[in-house]
Amino acid sequence: MADAEILERVKSALGITGVFLDNTISLYIDEVVCYMQHAGVSDDMISASVGLIARGVADLWNNSSGDGKLSPYFYDGVTQRALCSKAVT
Repeated sequence: MADAEILERVKSALGITGVFLDNTISLYIDEVVCYMQHAGVSDDMISASVGLIARGVADLWNNSSGDGKLSPYFYDGVTQRALCSKAVT
């Protein structure tokens, strides 16, 4: 389940209030974070990338079946952060 602070910050970035959608948003956050981890982004860099996580959640949040796609901006952001993560380690 998504970290509570990241969940609140993503909701704020997306203009979402209340708790009704927390489970749904958390699932999308988990998917985005997993994608970033497998791309080589460090956990510290992920924690500092809430804006990018919010972009990924917004990209995936599509109620039309099968249309959820990650944007070029998201891919570029993950690539940059993965490269930075390798440079730091």
